[in-house]
Amino acid sequence: MGQAPGASTFHTSGAAYDSFMGRYSNRLGDLFADFAGVSPGTGQFALDVGCGPGALTRAIVARLGPDAVSAFDPSPQFVADCAANCPGVDVRLGRAEAMPFDEARFDVALAQLVLHFVSDPATAASELRRVVRPGGSAAACVWDFDGGMQMLRHFWDAALTVDPEAPDEARVMRFGRPGEIVDLFDGAGFEHATETTLEVTVAYTGFDELWSGFLAGVGPAGSYCLSLDDEHRTAVRHELFRRIGEPSGPFALSATARSVRGRRPL
Repeated sequence: MGQAPGASTFHTSGAAYDSFMGRYSNRLGDLFADFAGVSPGTGQFALDVGCGPGALTRAIVARLGPDAVSAFDPSPQFVADCAANCPGVDVRLGRAEAMPFDEARFDVALAQLVLHFVSDPATAASELRRVVRPGGSAAACVWDFDGGMQMLRHFWDAALTVDPEAPDEARVMRFGRPGEIVDLFDGAGFEHATETTLEVTVAYTGFDELWSGFLAGVGPAGSYCLSLDDEHRTAVRHELFRRIGEPSGPFALSATARSVRGRRPL
């Protein structure tokens, strides 16, 4: 009935992204930077991998300053948006599987909500290890699609009710379950890879604000939503409304990110 592509579904404007996932990634950025060990006054140089329009980049810049921060993304629009949102940051076009920076360039590299969408996760993890200095660290986080990311879980449950073949992200994507990203980091040669969970809560003024995010066509869920005909899209909307309790006004949804940090051996 509908399809959900991968990373190509994020080739959109920063404003569209912010209306959908940015409201979550903006809140997640500071928590993730804390977990990754990005600290003011340390003289660190940091890389934001798959920066999007700059949610995490801004959090890192606030701690280290723009001259100490670099970022890249495969979307030319997101590169432009991040550069505009984070003046002074070295923002480049590139992919996680072939990071456009020299070996051992950074003290810490961070990949926020990226690993779900890379075509070759093992190569991306090896690239994370390559770009950090010996003794430096890398960190990655992904949404827990099984139930920890309420917005997406409710949407895909609604979609599956209407279309049993809907490409539920929990079914078709990796790294949202316990231990998966630790295994990836271990396989890439990181030491002391440890996992934790980070939780954020996002408020909506009403159901229409939530639904408009899906209609922006961002990510697999938004792409799938727009691929439906009017009848099936309306049916998904009604089922989603029911599943979140038919709110008549403001409400909030929570999201859990599984996060890992590891060190490049000396």
